[in-house]
Amino acid sequence: MLRATNIDSLSRGTFDVLVLGAGINGAVAAAALAAKGAKVALIDRGDFAGFTSQESSNLAWGGIKYMETFEFPLVRKLCVSRNLLLRSYPSAVQEIRFYTAHERGFRHGLFKLFLGTWLYWIIGSFFTKIPRLLSRRTIAREEPTINLDGCDGGFEYSDAYLVDNDARFVWGFVRSALDHGGRAANYVESLGARRDGDGWLTRARDVLSGRELTIRSRVLVNACGPFVDAHNALTGQRTSHRHIFSKGIHLIVDRLTSSRRVLTFFADDGRLFFVIPMGSRTCIGTTDTRVERPHTEVTAEDRRFVLSNINKRLRLPRPLIEADIIAERCGVRPLAVQEGGGAADWLQLSRKHVLEVDRQQGHVSVFGGKLTDCINVGDEICAAVQELGVALPRPAQRWYGEPGEGARGAFFERARLLELDALTPPGSSEPLSARLWRRYGAEALELLEAIQRDPRMADALIEGVDDLRCEVAHAARREMIAKLEDFLRRRTKISLLVRREELARSPGLREACRILFGDEADRRLEEYFQGSPGTAHADSTCGRECYSASDFTP
Repeated sequence: MLRATNIDSLSRGTFDVLVLGAGINGAVAAAALAAKGAKVALIDRGDFAGFTSQESSNLAWGGIKYMETFEFPLVRKLCVSRNLLLRSYPSAVQEIRFYTAHERGFRHGLFKLFLGTWLYWIIGSFFTKIPRLLSRRTIAREEPTINLDGCDGGFEYSDAYLVDNDARFVWGFVRSALDHGGRAANYVESLGARRDGDGWLTRARDVLSGRELTIRSRVLVNACGPFVDAHNALTGQRTSHRHIFSKGIHLIVDRLTSSRRVLTFFADDGRLFFVIPMGSRTCIGTTDTRVERPHTEVTAEDRRFVLSNINKRLRLPRPLIEADIIAERCGVRPLAVQEGGGAADWLQLSRKHVLEVDRQQGHVSVFGGKLTDCINVGDEICAAVQELGVALPRPAQRWYGEPGEGARGAFFERARLLELDALTPPGSSEPLSARLWRRYGAEALELLEAIQRDPRMADALIEGVDDLRCEVAHAARREMIAKLEDFLRRRTKISLLVRREELARSPGLREACRILFGDEADRRLEEYFQGSPGTAHADSTCGRECYSASDFTP
């Protein structure tokens, strides 16, 4: 078993770098370091991307909202990062139009905002399609579902989004780290670390078995996301930055519009509010609420806010109510602030990242950050680790991006000969070949071989989603599935697309469970459905009132 093998290797020898936390920051750190030749280990107390990095809006955007606070250097940096993602991951990260209706009396006039989209386009090196000014008549024709009462027009501009989901994108970096010889394990928590000679001794515990182990490393990278401060307290690290937390939620409902656009509004609190396509579903939100702790939950007030805003701004056959909610997403944004600051104007804070390096102790803390800027984070951590004396034998190695044209051409030619696209499930939003390539890259060839050996491997197991039997088998072998939620929520987005009660009745889910867990299938099913219903943290710590030491480890 892949996870067990990796855990066994963690206590053998000394790693150049141990990365704590496998959200987007930790995953890119491990991927970059491993590709460049470092001996690296990555652990997380939960699943990969199991906290903040599974709760984003699935957007890779240049931060147009930061133009209002004149943070043009940050906008430029994020636009360059967005463009790099679009070039490097053409299947997974794609341009999408943002379609914005403007209400009369808003704090900025329509033409001023439209000029802002042009400046945004220029700052972004003209990389995307040109912005467009929209009349009321144009909006009524192109997006008749938008309620134009009180609107004087709108505008359209481009950014990017993740075709699958954020957690799946993060998993790709973890898989890359493994492919380059790194070691990674989910559900392994740090119990604290101390300096020992020229390196670190990290005491860790396998959360699932209770087994304790010691991991030796020359450098320690704290990429614990919202828990960076708490783990630094365990190791005695003092930093000039800390985190404050903003809670954001999204609600998943049946598809509200057939267009492949992000409908954008300014919510009642004046902040951007999105209607984001998600295949056969629509994701709506988000909120922005100051909270004191990383663990959060969707409240009745949150639901009312989102439903009220969407009902006010769209002409729907009937208003959306709570019974229409298929799934919920809820997480915190860890916002980096200088010690002693940030509390008064936290709504204006950006998601910029900050690295603090303790050269004397060989320690790196990663504060803030967002998915759009992930490649910069990986490169900066590599540079910091080099400063701390770790040699990278392949410093110029490119560590990100989809496989090259050779691998891509080989896959699509093989898929054509196999007539793979004829097996695309009815109602799918794209050909099967395109989806398999995006999700698995060069590994998709293994799925073609499985289908060729047994055509039943191309069957979709669970009604309402496209995931095939061969994908479940692949996940069981290659994707370190420890709990059913890992598969349903993060390696796929099944639990965001199918209601919980429908999943509970699905015979296909039971077969998938047998493929994933063998004799433990029934126990894993019971474990999953005993979790809190209707929440994205079905079997995690969402909403707990009490905390133990382990709550503040990665």
